[in-house]
Amino acid sequence: MGKGEPKKPRGKISSYAFFMHTFREEQKRKHPGVSVNFSEFSKKCSATWKMISAKEKGRFQDMARADKARYEREMKKYIPLREIKKKFKDPNAPKRPPTAFFLFCSEFRPKIRLENPFLSIGDMAKRLGEIWNHTAAIDKRPYQKKAAKLKEKYARDIVAYWARENSDVSLRGGFIKEKDEEDKKEEEEEEDDDDNE
Repeated sequence: MGKGEPKKPRGKISSYAFFMHTFREEQKRKHPGVSVNFSEFSKKCSATWKMISAKEKGRFQDMARADKARYEREMKKYIPLREIKKKFKDPNAPKRPPTAFFLFCSEFRPKIRLENPFLSIGDMAKRLGEIWNHTAAIDKRPYQKKAAKLKEKYARDIVAYWARENSDVSLRGGFIKEKDEEDKKEEEEEEDDDDNE
C-alpha cells in the first residue's frame, strides 16, 4: 500500500519473493519456535533457489504471473489520491493574491538575474530567501501592506464570485426545469396529434 494512499493496490510479488515466503513457512514447520537470523536465512534461501530445478521454479513463476495479472487489474481501477484531490479550476475564478515575499521576489528577481545571469531557478529562490530573511522589518512593511490590500480585494472578489456562481447554478436549474416542462408539453401535444390522425 502506498504511504497515505490506503486503497493503492499492493505491488507485484516476484517469483523469488513467493519462494522465500514458502521456504520460510517450511522452515517454521520443521523448526517451530526457533528464532531466525535474517542474514543467515537470506543466504540459505538464495542458495536453495539456485539449486532447485527450472520445473520447481516454474510453480513460483506461475504465482508471480498470476499476481502480476491481479496487480494490473487493480491498477486499471485505481485512481491516485492526488488525481482525486485535483479540482476543476474555473479560469474565471479570482486568483489567489501573492504574499509579501512573492511581491518582494518579483521586484528583486530581475536585479539578481542581471548580476548573476547563470543562476539556476533553485539557487535564485535560495538567494531571494536569504535576502528576504536579512531584510529589516521596516523594509518589509511596504510589501506586507500591499499583500494585505491584495488579500482584502481577493476576499471581496471571491465572495462576489461564489455569489454569482450560486445564482448561476440556481438560474440554470430553473432553466432546465422549465425546459423539461416545455418538452413534456410538446411530447403530449405530439401524442395527441398522432392519436387524432
